[in-house]
Amino acid sequence: MTEDLSFRRKPLTPEQRQARDAARRIEAEKAMRDHEAAQKAFYANKERLKAERLAREAAAAKG
Repeated sequence: MTEDLSFRRKPLTPEQRQARDAARRIEAEKAMRDHEAAQKAFYANKERLKAERLAREAAAAKG
């Protein structure tokens, strides 16, 4: 019985490999920027909510 090798990928040329690697690098950098922006927004919102909570607690303790 012979093996069906039709599912194997054709080898990439060096130019195709470089283009693929460059595209992956660009996508990874964009993903990292998006992640960092989301983290900054999360922590900014966390600090804002913490300040609001502390202000409510201080107001409740006074009166």
